[in-house]
Amino acid sequence: MFALCDCNNFYASAERLFDPALNGKPVVVLSNNDGCVIARSEEAKQCGIKMGDPEFLIRDILKKHHVNIFSSNYVLYGDISERVMKNLARWFPRLDVYSIDEAFGWLGGVQDLQTLIPKIRASVVMNTGIPVSIGVAPTKTLAKLANKIAKKSGGTMILDTPEAITKAVATFPVEDLWGVGRQYYKKLESLGIETVGQLRELPEMWFKQHMTIQGQRMWNELWGRAAIPFDNMPETTKCISVSRSFRNYIEDPTVLCEAVTLYASRAAEKLRRAGLRCLYLQVFLYTNEHREDHPQHYPSHTHKLAIASNNTHDIVKIANTVARALFMHGMKYRKAGVVATGLVHEQELQLHLFKPHDGGKLDLLSEAIDRVNLAYGRGTLRMASEGYVKSWRLKHEFLSKGYTTRWHEIIKAV
Repeated sequence: MFALCDCNNFYASAERLFDPALNGKPVVVLSNNDGCVIARSEEAKQCGIKMGDPEFLIRDILKKHHVNIFSSNYVLYGDISERVMKNLARWFPRLDVYSIDEAFGWLGGVQDLQTLIPKIRASVVMNTGIPVSIGVAPTKTLAKLANKIAKKSGGTMILDTPEAITKAVATFPVEDLWGVGRQYYKKLESLGIETVGQLRELPEMWFKQHMTIQGQRMWNELWGRAAIPFDNMPETTKCISVSRSFRNYIEDPTVLCEAVTLYASRAAEKLRRAGLRCLYLQVFLYTNEHREDHPQHYPSHTHKLAIASNNTHDIVKIANTVARALFMHGMKYRKAGVVATGLVHEQELQLHLFKPHDGGKLDLLSEAIDRVNLAYGRGTLRMASEGYVKSWRLKHEFLSKGYTTRWHEIIKAV
């Protein structure tokens, strides 16, 4: 049996965790640059606020209902997520973390699910303060379905018999089924298929012909035959990218390089954490395509490294050189990004016969910077070309504190 454990309204719940006064009140979390709604509490949903709503379009609704607004605080959410996953790992012999707020757990031959699952849920809620829902079923697809039902029926749902599965899929909306995207839903809607019960009555060949091999797996999963194995790990990472929109338009190449330095530094950190090096580094710049009164420019260039690297010095140097070459005076740049591709394992370093190599000194320097920043906070040590004023930084007008990630912002008991 599979269990899908999902945190309820995770970002909003994480904000409430450190401010209990928010309980029972509408809460929304905005995306980078405080652009769109990416998380809502149940109260905010009842106000008519939808996922993806641009903040500037629903400003009146936010004011009318006194909605509590937060900028996304991913460092905090990542830390809370890690605590939730560690608690879940205590209960499952195997745990597959699927995303920041959900994980699949393997239950093996556990018999008394009706007692165990509520116990797991209560334990996670008590130890972390984050509400979770748990759905259990013989397959991953049905476990996802059970989890969505659990969110509206007390937090747990166990589909352990054919009768329970048939009853659950009979009325479950097909548009909410895991694996049915917008395009497939349009196709199913045109055929008059509205529920998962109707969908699984279609012959297996129909799934294979219209939804490829993934659809065939879905059909088997809906009938309780596991077709997606527990250890179906995602493919090896093929690229690592860091891109952001700027708070304001950038028209100065020096200011642009400050932003690119930060993005390149973050990309290098990600490479080191993943134990990878890159052979290609792409830098791109965007103007605002929605401003027809602005001249448009979308330059991009991919640089090939002679020796694969993941140290901050190399990555930043190349990214800045490319960014300066791409920059065109008179343009108003709104976004930039750095993409590392051609990834190889860190230990598989291939030197170049005609290019010098420092013997790994810069790699050791980057590792030392990582250790300092881990101990004293991200950005304590950084490249000077990143600048200090950073007028281009993301808009974070509603950012909460780093309650568990910054020593000077930790909650104090008085």
